[in-house]
Amino acid sequence: METRKGILDIESYPTLVQLEKFITGSALYKSLVKPRAPEPMISVIVPAHNEGEYIARTLDALQAQNYSNYEVIVICNGCSDQTAQVARGRCDVLIDTQERGISFARNRGARAARGELLLFLDADTILEPDALKTIARKFKRTDAAGTIRGVPDSPRWYYHVLYFFKNRMHRYRLHKGSVGVILCWKDDFTATSGFDEHMHVMENSHLMKRLCEFGRYRCVMQTSALTSMRRYDTVGPLQTAALWIKLWFKSLIRGVRGEGYETVR
Repeated sequence: METRKGILDIESYPTLVQLEKFITGSALYKSLVKPRAPEPMISVIVPAHNEGEYIARTLDALQAQNYSNYEVIVICNGCSDQTAQVARGRCDVLIDTQERGISFARNRGARAARGELLLFLDADTILEPDALKTIARKFKRTDAAGTIRGVPDSPRWYYHVLYFFKNRMHRYRLHKGSVGVILCWKDDFTATSGFDEHMHVMENSHLMKRLCEFGRYRCVMQTSALTSMRRYDTVGPLQTAALWIKLWFKSLIRGVRGEGYETVR
């Protein structure tokens, strides 16, 4: 039947016309055949400081996404290497500034973003090809902050044990953190005034806490991000864990503004 007036002219059968109206007007039909919500535009914001060795893989993975309604914004902040040259041609917007700072760079990218859904992505973190499509489907408007499942880029077994527990802490909202990916709606982000640019550690958790005033935290477990273990490899797993525990206690007592850690490249 090519059209309504093709092989069978339904208009010639009043009973069939009435039956069609009855079916399509029923509550059951409307509940089963729901119109698809429009796909949100996603702005992927990638802050980068001397990430020339890593950022090509991150941006190439974004170009391979099976989702069409997105843009990629790279903010090269205080770079002295080839980061900007590597990123050029692999993103939609390239911002090259001499001012350094990850919170500054993220806020700068958010101001340039056209999307309604913001995805802050570390420059050494690689998304699966279906990541944006899955996030658009699973991250609801009632969600205010979130991340996705993290996978370490190292075969070392203790990293995988660490991320097994970390992912489940995020999934069950025991800790509202991130794994190289931060999700939020732009209007909520704007309402919080964004990242605190005076914070250089735990700025993610600080933002998540404020975002959750507008809705709930969600970890999208149906897709993953391959995240770099270079800090753990360079500084050492135990030393890195000890540093984060120390900073966590400081955050409870007097805050961590002014605190920082050595950049690892």
